[in-house]
Amino acid sequence: MPVIGEQFGLSNADLGLANSIFFLTYAVVQIPFGALGDKIGRRLVIMLGFILFGAMTYATGLATTFVMFLIIRALVGGGQGAYYGPQYALSSEAIPTRNLTLGTAIINSGMAFGTSGGYLLSSQLVLENGQHWSRPFFITAIPTIIVGILFYVVLKEKIVRPEDQEKTVAESKGEETTSLAEDTSKISLGSIFGNRNLLAAFILVFTSIYANFVIITWLPTFLIEEMRADKMRSSKKLIFTLMPLATISVFLMAFVTNRTLLIAMLILYRLTGKLALDPIMVAFVSRHAPRRALGTALSAYNFVGMSGSILAPYITGFLSDVSGSMQIGFYVASVLLILGTIAFASLAREEKQAV
Repeated sequence: MPVIGEQFGLSNADLGLANSIFFLTYAVVQIPFGALGDKIGRRLVIMLGFILFGAMTYATGLATTFVMFLIIRALVGGGQGAYYGPQYALSSEAIPTRNLTLGTAIINSGMAFGTSGGYLLSSQLVLENGQHWSRPFFITAIPTIIVGILFYVVLKEKIVRPEDQEKTVAESKGEETTSLAEDTSKISLGSIFGNRNLLAAFILVFTSIYANFVIITWLPTFLIEEMRADKMRSSKKLIFTLMPLATISVFLMAFVTNRTLLIAMLILYRLTGKLALDPIMVAFVSRHAPRRALGTALSAYNFVGMSGSILAPYITGFLSDVSGSMQIGFYVASVLLILGTIAFASLAREEKQAV
């Protein structure tokens, strides 16, 4: 970010905007792509999105003006936005319910490896070796397209879990069943956002992702400049354990000067923050969403959550420019985490145990 900012003559707010524009288009296409995946096939939507994602990632390195850079990053966000809802709908249907949180956690760990790998690659090439900032974009574009094609070729669609097969057999015998008989035409965004449990999840994920992208976007620059839910009875209990610890870690990052303590706070946040919370929340949403609109519900969940990633980079950069310090951005993220936890506690109903 500092290298790109220097080339284009950008302020911190401008650099935040470059990240926010990516997440803006990413969030906007969530629900349309989720609904489209439910209708025409999730693998196809994922593949087309990844091809656009990879092609525009490569084009990012070709940008010669800041306006061109912003436009291309917006298109990258649109391509990546095809992933979340369709993919987690596929995995939520394929993974047995008892292992859903663990399976989602394994999938979601890819973000941790990808983010870490991206930092290492760009830092080594650009900061250490002095290569042009465009090189990491050129390198990562090709595997992105390949992975999109593999999604379509390798994965299977409409996998029926054992418990759903039992319900189907019961239906064929004339036995009374529950929500699987629900008419797809009656499912709307209004019913999804009107679901108390889903609304609670949406609010919590917004505050969680806001804090996450304050850290992902600005912590490296800040440092340069200023120095298992499956076995528990309720997802809520684990959430109420994770969120206070995540809040403490984000708050302390703003002013710790001891390197060992800072690393400890980073580890604590990674163990309790977004990447730890996400699998629990995806499983929570999957259990409470209409089965025949699962892709749409998960896309709505990610749309609300990623709205935090739209606001976090720009607001933190703006506050940094105004106040002369990035610390206030971390404090704002901490307050939002507290408010999100309170909202979730007020809205979410206790989950009923499966018999």
